[in-house]
Amino acid sequence: MIRPLLRWIDDRTGIQGLMREVLFERVPGGARWRYVWGSTLTFTFLIQVITGIILWAAYSPSSQTAWESVFYIQHQMWGGWLVRGIHHYTAQAMNILLVLHLVQVMIDGAYRAPREFNFWFGILMLLVVLALSLTGYLLPWDQKGYWATRVATNIVGLTPVVGPQLQQVLIGGVDYGHHTLTRFFALHAGVLPAMLVILTVAHIWLFRRHGIKARTPYRKPDAYFWPDQLLKDAVACLGVMAAVLLLVLTLGTPLDAPADPSEPYSAARPEWYFLFLFQLLKYFPGELELIGALVIPTVVLALLFLMPLLGRWRVGHAFNLLVLVAIFGGAGYLTVAAVRQDRSDPDHVRAVAQARRDAERAITLASAPAGIPVDGAVALLRNDAFTRGPRLFAQHCASCHYYDGHDGMGGVPKDPPTAPDLKGFASRAWIADLLDPEHVDGPRFFGGTAFKEGRMVRFVKRSIPRFSEEDQQQLALAIKALSAEANLPAQRELDAAEAEQIAAGRKALLSEAMRCTECHEFHQPIADANGPTLTGYGSRDWTIRFIADPAHADFYGSRNDRMPAYRTSGILTDTEIELITDWIRGDWYQPAAAPVPSTP
Repeated sequence: MIRPLLRWIDDRTGIQGLMREVLFERVPGGARWRYVWGSTLTFTFLIQVITGIILWAAYSPSSQTAWESVFYIQHQMWGGWLVRGIHHYTAQAMNILLVLHLVQVMIDGAYRAPREFNFWFGILMLLVVLALSLTGYLLPWDQKGYWATRVATNIVGLTPVVGPQLQQVLIGGVDYGHHTLTRFFALHAGVLPAMLVILTVAHIWLFRRHGIKARTPYRKPDAYFWPDQLLKDAVACLGVMAAVLLLVLTLGTPLDAPADPSEPYSAARPEWYFLFLFQLLKYFPGELELIGALVIPTVVLALLFLMPLLGRWRVGHAFNLLVLVAIFGGAGYLTVAAVRQDRSDPDHVRAVAQARRDAERAITLASAPAGIPVDGAVALLRNDAFTRGPRLFAQHCASCHYYDGHDGMGGVPKDPPTAPDLKGFASRAWIADLLDPEHVDGPRFFGGTAFKEGRMVRFVKRSIPRFSEEDQQQLALAIKALSAEANLPAQRELDAAEAEQIAAGRKALLSEAMRCTECHEFHQPIADANGPTLTGYGSRDWTIRFIADPAHADFYGSRNDRMPAYRTSGILTDTEIELITDWIRGDWYQPAAAPVPSTP
């Protein structure tokens, strides 16, 4: 039954003859492990094509849907994380395999006549694979890919005469956006794979025309491709696949926060196989950048293309090997130097940590019941207090206030604080420390303000130490009651459990012994209040109003120190004030049963 079927197929296709020709290719000197790289490259390319088509079916290439569709693939599509991971790491494996194949060809002298064209096709394939990696980097439309692509296309813009026009064609206009993404997708999924297929077919055809070039003297007699070399190739392909799966399972596949052109990304770096070029550019600043970006890479490429011609002589072959060692040695040195510099740069380390937090936060918000808003994933972080709050605080508040000893983003300003540290503002612990004689006039509270010698500080330093034990108990209740006014998310359960103590504390706040209502209103008006109202103290509404206008009669009035009226002065919008307020209060979305994320 099977034999007639095979014979029927063979009569019409000649498949048996083709298979015989492939499997019984003569291998000079017998099967060897050094010949496996070409087969592993073909194998990885097929993997890329298969996984790429699956990803293509779920990917949506637009600036408002690209990140969203990749998020869907990575976190919601059945098996999507595995397919994307295999695609991601196999692409990187191809770069390594191409280099290994090139080195094997050079050492064996398989680049010399009559194999010049095959070598040149191999170099072109290496460039196409690098271009595939570069164009694929942008497709998730995340911060890392977006900013790294800007750097890469800026290098294209350095090309003499046609650089700016070429850059504009590549990005699809004068700025980066939807057309940039669609053009890179067209290159990544259409033009470049087609080029690679053509080059691969030509490469294999020439390879079969000239046969395998083995190093002499042969250690073993000649053999056929089947079965020994085929077995070695299969083992090598399985090894590559195992390594890729190991990377997918142990490292996962990265997806940064959605691309946001308005949010600079100082952690941007190219993938590891382009780091040498990134490092090289550092040695050619300013107008010399053209040398590092174009002149040196062009010279290196020219040397590679000239190698088959130089290698006709023994001296030329030795020269080519030295050049190859210099190229890869130099690239390796520059890569290591780039990594070491980044690891020793505290600003970059902090930027990378912030980028990781943003990426995790974007995934958390996209996975929330509300999902991704109609404005696109970029709105997730823009409207998130946990993300935007510390940035706005660092930009507008950290010149006077600290947050847990830093500027909100983990940096320590050069100047000491001149206003209270707002970490834990209005919490029980924060108020207790404020009313502690040892802290009230320190740098954490009023030490740098005009109120350092004020009535509040004098009361805390002189009167509280003389409180009786009963007054101290009343003060403790008053602190709980005042903090409960804030309705802080982190204290809601505790406040609910101690409702009776808080009720007693409210009475204590109004008592003459505490003396709070000598200056502050608390749920009832007083005639000569000159301090901020304690009604709703630290609540969302109270804090928003305070930031908007601290000189309002409900707060400091004419006694306001230096704090600007952020809303009326137009410094911050209402939304920005709300984001800062929610961040200070620790009021942001957090999945149930998840640990509360920490700020820098």
